Amino acid sequence: MNFEYSCIECGNSYPIVEGRYLCDNCSSMQEENEPLRGLLEVRLSGDPPGDWAAVELGKPTPCPDVRELLPVEKVFLPSIPVGNTPLWTPKRLRKELGLYRLFLKDEGANPTGSLKDRASYLVAGFAVKHGLKDVIVASTGNAGSSMAGVGAAGNLNVRLYLPTSAPEAKMVQALQYGAKIIRVNGSYDTAFDMSLAYATEQGGLSRNTAHNPLTVEGKKTVSLEIFLQLGKRVPDLIYVPTGDGVILSGVYKGFEDLITLGLADTMPTLICVQAKGSAAISRAYEKGEFGPVSPASTVADSISVDVPRGGIFALDRLKRHGGRCVTVSDEAIIVAQRRLSKSSGFFAEPAAAAAFAGLLADIDSGSGPRAGNLVVLLLTGNGLKDIATALKGV
Repeated sequence: MNFEYSCIECGNSYPIVEGRYLCDNCSSMQEENEPLRGLLEVRLSGDPPGDWAAVELGKPTPCPDVRELLPVEKVFLPSIPVGNTPLWTPKRLRKELGLYRLFLKDEGANPTGSLKDRASYLVAGFAVKHGLKDVIVASTGNAGSSMAGVGAAGNLNVRLYLPTSAPEAKMVQALQYGAKIIRVNGSYDTAFDMSLAYATEQGGLSRNTAHNPLTVEGKKTVSLEIFLQLGKRVPDLIYVPTGDGVILSGVYKGFEDLITLGLADTMPTLICVQAKGSAAISRAYEKGEFGPVSPASTVADSISVDVPRGGIFALDRLKRHGGRCVTVSDEAIIVAQRRLSKSSGFFAEPAAAAAFAGLLADIDSGSGPRAGNLVVLLLTGNGLKDIATALKGV
């Protein structure tokens, strides 16, 4: 397999090397308070490697290793069991909703309790491969605790810029793993800017979501797993909780790669679910472009951003592949969190519960899945990461 970076705006190609984050041409047009310009994606080419070559759509074939489709060799990846998370078959919830092909993708089963481990895993492998020791990241909690945990396994030094509003459990996680934490009296966007300034001035590998192309690339592995766990099938719909747009972009990227390699022939419909108080991508989808910044406010801290750094990537894919956007209130998220727990046994953090809230909103509006649709809820994190919000619903 061959891998290279490609600009999502102009198509310029770049080698995957230390210090390369954005396209030189497009990033030079960056304006204040807009999503990152010049984002790069990993383009793969060549024949499917290993057991991937034997995959046939809908047929029982060997189960390949998703890491074989990543641009960092497995030998450099930390010895921590990221991925291979369960795909639940929630019988009680299926019956209640009349959706008998509904699945729950349990990303809370990752080592630090969230999907963000997939991005941290690949970034850590890149750091090890290139002999780098210092990783810098801004986070509302999950990306930071994730990079701290995966970094500990990879013997890396992690510097985390964390807003003071972050849930205490996520801060404690990062401290337990040995991260250096800088508390930020401001939003995630402020923390993001501070972290990039430090990395530029002092050096180190930026793990910041969207800014580092490997964050999207690492998150694509969740799509590869869903495809394999469904028996080499592509679901009809996937509900994706969305803040900065990087998880959504990663889910699209995984299925795009499967199509590129001739392993799948269709793209699922992705539903971008956002909290009403943090819905910049949904507004841009409706208006056709990103407008003035609206300060984010939501109980779902993991999807709370003023400026979605990966917004251009996410918006492009939503339009290209016919995705949809749904916004839900904080009250709906809290109700969905409790109902999901009671009806399936899955305790999701607020951002993850937003995916279920989006499904319920779709059903209520008449836009929901048909009974025979193959539907996946992408549940991105464990509920124990933020019990303060959960207490509001019990």
